[in-house]
Amino acid sequence: MQEEMQKKTENSADTENKTVDDTREADNLSYLMKTGGVISRSAGETIHCLTIIGQIEGHYLLGDGQKVTKYEHIIPLLVSIEESEEIDGLLLVLNTMGGDVEAGLAIAEMVASMTKPTVSLVLGGGHSIGVPLAVSAGVSFIVPSATMTIHPVRMSGTVVGVPQTYFYFQRMQDRIIRFITDHSGVSEQDFRQMLMKTDEIATDTGTLIDGYQAVNCGLIDHTGGLAEALEELRRQIRTHKEKNASRDPAERT
Repeated sequence: MQEEMQKKTENSADTENKTVDDTREADNLSYLMKTGGVISRSAGETIHCLTIIGQIEGHYLLGDGQKVTKYEHIIPLLVSIEESEEIDGLLLVLNTMGGDVEAGLAIAEMVASMTKPTVSLVLGGGHSIGVPLAVSAGVSFIVPSATMTIHPVRMSGTVVGVPQTYFYFQRMQDRIIRFITDHSGVSEQDFRQMLMKTDEIATDTGTLIDGYQAVNCGLIDHTGGLAEALEELRRQIRTHKEKNASRDPAERT
């Protein structure tokens, strides 16, 4: 009799655990579909992995057939990551063709201003406005096979042919260059040269570089994949925790 009751108790516990696991898995899948991110917990560290994929959507909706990253979703998500006491660091994974300049730059500025450890990883491509996003993290990685397209700002639609229009373009380009050079090791002179090259991209000016070239010119910090990016992020998290532990409790963030 006791053995039967024990078996029933064990079966009930197993069923309950399975239900909890299924619920957690469903919640994770739902969160991934809504935000393009996932929260990973291991060894006392909680990492939020956020993906920037496809085209970055700005003030205008893109077509239904396009993969997009919506900046109105990403910006409040970054705020919640920064404010969360549970999340220790951010891994930003990019495979983007670029998109809206102001939206991409806004996301990049948000990541760059975070106090929590941040690491970026470029997979596939980090093109156009994806370049500021890639360098916005504290440490950046790129896989050798990934590519990054560097080209001047362009605009679609009606353009008024007056000097003010070209002045606006120049100021926007200067903002992007200043951000990239402030958050990477590439010099302004070298970056402007890559912007204006005429012999690499058909019917356009600019430069297409792979992972090794991105590191050699100082644009990206290291070549490496997921394992290297996670190792660096965990190192930053440990350093951040040790620094906070040594400070006065009233000053901790």
